[in-house]
Amino acid sequence: MFRKISVFSVLFLFLSLIAVPALAQTTNAVSATATKIACVGAAVATREAALDAAVATHLSSEQNAYTVRATELAGAYSNATAKTLQVGVKTSWADFNKSVKTAATVWRTSRNAAWSAFRTAAKSCKATSAITDSAHSGSEISGQ
Repeated sequence: MFRKISVFSVLFLFLSLIAVPALAQTTNAVSATATKIACVGAAVATREAALDAAVATHLSSEQNAYTVRATELAGAYSNATAKTLQVGVKTSWADFNKSVKTAATVWRTSRNAAWSAFRTAAKSCKATSAITDSAHSGSEISGQ
């Protein structure tokens, strides 16, 4: 009635009972990690698109500040007296400084909003810090 079971058969059966659940757990862990990586990747893509748009706006604002300054200075230097020239030059530089400061403020606000939204999105992914790149947020340009 009973068959003689080899030691190898018993060993194989024992190992398969242990290895199959462990393999399933490993597969599930890899799958969960891949899902978290994809989730953070989507958050990074959104952040980078927002930063790209903010940089374009910032650079355009700064370029415009230089263009306006050049036009105002050209107008100031078309004056016939030193007194009107000085008023025009002073106004040109004041307008320029105001525009550059406004552009810097808008950049910082946009940059901070993009990183804040990213951190919120990454947190919802339930990913570890090893998967995100938040540690590099200080590497952004200052915009000043």
